[in-house]
Amino acid sequence: MTEAANDFGPGTPYGKTLLKVGETERRLGGAERDFIHSASINFLSPLRNFLEGDWRTISKERRILENRRLDLDACKARLKKAKAAEAKAAAEHELRVAQTEFDRQAEVTRLLLEGISSTHVNHLRCLHEFAEAQATYYAQCYQYMLDLQKQLGRLPGTFVGNVESTSPPPATASPTALAAATGPTVPTIPVVPTVVGAPNSAPTVEGLNPSDVKPPASGTRKARVLYDYQAADSSELSLLADEMITVYSLPGMDPDWLVGERGNQKGKVPVTYLELLS
Repeated sequence: MTEAANDFGPGTPYGKTLLKVGETERRLGGAERDFIHSASINFLSPLRNFLEGDWRTISKERRILENRRLDLDACKARLKKAKAAEAKAAAEHELRVAQTEFDRQAEVTRLLLEGISSTHVNHLRCLHEFAEAQATYYAQCYQYMLDLQKQLGRLPGTFVGNVESTSPPPATASPTALAAATGPTVPTIPVVPTVVGAPNSAPTVEGLNPSDVKPPASGTRKARVLYDYQAADSSELSLLADEMITVYSLPGMDPDWLVGERGNQKGKVPVTYLELLS
């Protein structure tokens, strides 16, 4: 993105946007590397060391203990079958040796198994640290994207919704469709009074001339802009998210549009891009 921004021109709106997005992606990549490094040290490495070290040793000693038990059972069976005195003496000697080896192996295995308790406590702590590291990683990513949205909202020519909404309505959609999509009905705006019998007392919306439009003496309202809006022609007013403007209506005007004023600038604005304030 940075290379593309340099190609398009870092001073252009698109180039600036690419630089901002590229910087955020770089920060996201750094957060991901930190999370992977932390997870590897605090959780994956201890678990791998246990599985490839202690647990492998325990499994090996348990197999040896099982073989010792089989040897002991075989010696007991030979002792029962022995009839002659010499055969019984040899069988008893083998049984004592087998019993000694079995007891020694059983003790080794018992000590190893008892050590698992402390190992489990350590792994539980590691698991908690892994969950905390993952939560921190996702929180960082979320904050980075919120910061990016705010930065893009301040750049001219970008179309970024406010952080409280999912996405801004497209500028090409009709205000009627936008009103249906956004839900609540927009509060009524005071209308500029029309003098009866005076021809052309109010300009049409299509031919709105800022110099011909006079705001009503009372009844204007303040509105906060929800999304960036790019004026389609000279009769409309471009908007930036979160700015405050004054709005009012004209007689015979499409209810989906209002007249907006910002300093000396004046023009039509879509109702669905505004939050009307009392």
